[in-house]
Amino acid sequence: MLFDLIKERKSVREYLDKDIPMEDLKKIMTAGYLAPSWMNSQPWKFILVKNQETKNLLCELAGHQPHVKDANALVVCVADKNGWSKEEFGEVLAARGIGESGREKIFNIPMFYPPLLGDSIVLMRSVEQVTYAVSYMMLQAKELGVDSCIIGALSNEATVVKPEIMEKVNKALNLKEGQVLITVITLGYAKEETITNKQRKDFNNVVHFETIGNELK
Repeated sequence: MLFDLIKERKSVREYLDKDIPMEDLKKIMTAGYLAPSWMNSQPWKFILVKNQETKNLLCELAGHQPHVKDANALVVCVADKNGWSKEEFGEVLAARGIGESGREKIFNIPMFYPPLLGDSIVLMRSVEQVTYAVSYMMLQAKELGVDSCIIGALSNEATVVKPEIMEKVNKALNLKEGQVLITVITLGYAKEETITNKQRKDFNNVVHFETIGNELK
C-alpha cells in the first residue's frame, strides 16, 4: 500500500556493492516522467548516472558526501527554466487544446506565466515542479526494494559554492544554459536493515484544520 511505503521509506547512505536491474531503474525514471506539473509544464530533466567518474564529480559537488560516489546509480534532477519559454511552454499548451488567442492570454498573466516575474521566480517555480517528481521516484524505488537518499546540499545556481566543479559537472552532463542541477537522488540496496524511526515535529504543529492553530482531530 502507498501509505505503508511512505511510512517505511527512509534515507539510506550505505549501500551494498550490488547492481540495480536496468528494468527497475527505468521504472524509477518513468515515475518521475509521469509526475504531475502545473499545466503539464514539465520544466525538468532527469539524468540517470552510472558512470563512476561522473559520480565522483557529483560527490565533489556535494561536499564529498561518500554515498554519492558509492551509490549504484544516481538520478540527477534538473530544473529546466527553458521549459517556460513561449515556444516550449506554448507547445505544451497547444497540446492541451488551447488555441493561439488562449495561449497569448496566458503569456500575459503573471500567475500563469512565471517569466513575467523575473528569472528568480522562474527558477522557484521550476524547482517546485521538480520536487513532485523527486517524491514519485523515491516511492517507486521503495516499492522495488531500492533504497534512496536526497542530496540537497550541493553547489548549484542557488548556492554557487564550487563554481569550477559546477562547470565540470555541467559539461559532463551536457547541461545547457537555463538548466540548473537542483538535487541528486542516490539509489542502491541498504547494507543492513534499520528500524524506521522518522523524526518529525509534533503532528499538531504542522497539520491544522481550517486555520493555523486549530487541531485536526
